Amino acid sequence: MRAPALCAEKLWIGHALLVLRITARRAALNGISSGGRSAHHLAVRQAATRRVDRAARAAFGGFSLLKPAKQARTARLRSRSAHETRRVTNQDHIMPVAVLLTNPARPTLEPAAVEALRNAWGGGDAVWLAPDLAAEFTLPTTPGNLWDVWQEMQALGIDLCVVPDNGRRKKMLIADMDSTMIGQECIDELADVAGVGDRVKDITARAMNGELDFEGALRERVALLAGLPESVIADVLRDRITEAPGGRTLLATMKAHGAQTLLVSGGFTAFSSAVAARIGFDDHQANVLLAENGVLTGHVAEPILGRAAKIDALEAAAAGLGISAEDVVAVGDGANDLGMLGRAGMGVALHAKPSVAAECDLRINHADLTALLYLQGYSAAAFTGH
Repeated sequence: MRAPALCAEKLWIGHALLVLRITARRAALNGISSGGRSAHHLAVRQAATRRVDRAARAAFGGFSLLKPAKQARTARLRSRSAHETRRVTNQDHIMPVAVLLTNPARPTLEPAAVEALRNAWGGGDAVWLAPDLAAEFTLPTTPGNLWDVWQEMQALGIDLCVVPDNGRRKKMLIADMDSTMIGQECIDELADVAGVGDRVKDITARAMNGELDFEGALRERVALLAGLPESVIADVLRDRITEAPGGRTLLATMKAHGAQTLLVSGGFTAFSSAVAARIGFDDHQANVLLAENGVLTGHVAEPILGRAAKIDALEAAAAGLGISAEDVVAVGDGANDLGMLGRAGMGVALHAKPSVAAECDLRINHADLTALLYLQGYSAAAFTGH
């Protein structure tokens, strides 16, 4: 009996992927705006969905996307009723939730694709957290082919994550700074000004990918900054450092719901203090660049805040709030973030290096920092400061 189920699942997923490809192409040809909400746009999208279904039936020998969805509803409702009964009788039962996300600048999440994937996996009703951008549905269990489907979705510009349905709203955010909350690596920008940019960037890339010992790599890079005027830091902050999209909304929304926020960086306090104040963090921790008479000495204060220190910072902050690590959401992109990502109840690899992403179950490559809100079950209507 399992073989037909697997076959049907693969067929549904094939439909989902076909829908995404064809609908995206149709939208481009017809000039449909993903953000359009007019009656005309709605009619055009409904017609496009019908065209997609006809194409799908042709490709799959008459197997319709729309009719099976209706036929599957009764079975899905029975399944959902059974799940609800189990949740009432067994409070410890945890149901997974599939969350689909895309880039807010280019939203490409189509309802037909969400419906097809939900049916393929026997999921509950789809809940749209943001039109064209984020949707979720409950699952009876984590799909065995999750990572195969994840790979296909990545090729289509869609992030797919599965999170537990209980304890999603976190009470604390701990975040890396460089290439996470901001778009740059601060030490690389300083090195550019000092004329050693290429050399430092190479060391940074290898350290963040886990190829080099972080502490040793930091000392080596800082040594190359010796003699640089300390005033350059303010220039770099003003002219080169940009906020990562969605950061302010992430912090404002979580803080509005009572969460605490902590910026923990393997970079430098000269930057983290300014970035924390600009974006809205409650506190920050980072390394200290040493200077004498207004000139960088080429040394950093010891001990260096690296991978282990980030775990310590998470645990100490959580203990101070009287919460556990399970109540924390962490986000980062580098090898020195892996410890805290693994320790937190929800650890998110955001636009991370491949070797880092491979170690994390929650990987965001297309969406921005607001993805952390959708993963916690917030809808866009609940966002603050956007």
